[in-house]
Amino acid sequence: MKRVLAINPGATSTKVAVFDDETAVFKKTVEHQGPELKHFAKVFDQCQYRLALILSVLQEASISINTINAIVARGGLLKPLAGGTYAVNEQMVKDLEKAERGEHASNLGAALAYTLAQQLGIPAFIVDPVSVDELEPVARISGFPELERVSMAHALNMKAVARKVAFEMDKRYEDVALVIAHLGTGVSLSVHQDGRMIDVVDGKEEGPFAPDRCGGLPASQLVKLCYSGKYTYEELRKKVFGSGGFYGYLGTKDIRDVEKMASEGNEKAALLLDAFCYQVAKEIGALSTVLKGKVDRIVLTGGIAYSQKVVNDITERVQSIAPVVVVPGEEELGALADGALRVLRGEEEPKIYQ
Repeated sequence: MKRVLAINPGATSTKVAVFDDETAVFKKTVEHQGPELKHFAKVFDQCQYRLALILSVLQEASISINTINAIVARGGLLKPLAGGTYAVNEQMVKDLEKAERGEHASNLGAALAYTLAQQLGIPAFIVDPVSVDELEPVARISGFPELERVSMAHALNMKAVARKVAFEMDKRYEDVALVIAHLGTGVSLSVHQDGRMIDVVDGKEEGPFAPDRCGGLPASQLVKLCYSGKYTYEELRKKVFGSGGFYGYLGTKDIRDVEKMASEGNEKAALLLDAFCYQVAKEIGALSTVLKGKVDRIVLTGGIAYSQKVVNDITERVQSIAPVVVVPGEEELGALADGALRVLRGEEEPKIYQ
């Protein structure tokens, strides 16, 4: 038996789980809704605070850290990487501390795992960080020479779900062709072929709007707005990436609230729900052309995939392309543990970050 500690730091929570092989024997989510994080100037300054929190949680659960064989954590905004399980090293931690690709709570994951693993003399890993980049060269072209399309997506959940769907088809991940839509706080889509994520729709740059993000915007209108003097750079950036989407129109980020409004006769809410499903379906259709229409399955995942209305509306539009599979929610802790277990069992070689 292999015991794995999985850590998933988020902006408002720290999720911790202990797995004995694939079985979760302990799970705990610590919410950070109060002022406890506000006095930290940078995300990385939270490292010791969150580490002490994790150790306290394990102690309360009477789980000895000396029984753990490996630690795995959510990967952060690293440089573009191939998918897989990476051994955490000092260079990775230094790069995440620099945060050259952005400040995000996920940048803490590798540092937390590495610090504790060094004390225990056990390995530390990350699995399929958001910066997984396996794009084909043709997918990088934007049409504007100064700007290249980049790969930033919910790779951890997407690849875990892809493996699950492949297993249920009695096939390997490397042998299936999938289009996956992750529908959550952020929305991103991806194409999987030959065990690689060969194209993505990055929810911050393009694609459907989300609970609080705008998705793709009319370029000429956005440029004009940028130079209108109406907003500062920071104000407009916040509006696009945190105050757009459903929130911008309705003042809520919860899809359940939107559905309730629609059911009570709010025509704007009903239209926005229809528009969201329409935009997701349209992107799925576009991505199916990457596979020349030879799609084994279309997969809907993420928290919004619990909505029967959303699932039904999207399915109605795309089911002629391929069968639709729904895997709601985000089993990121389980996906992290699975990645570590593949390495511990010798099924996969750990990748080295350089």
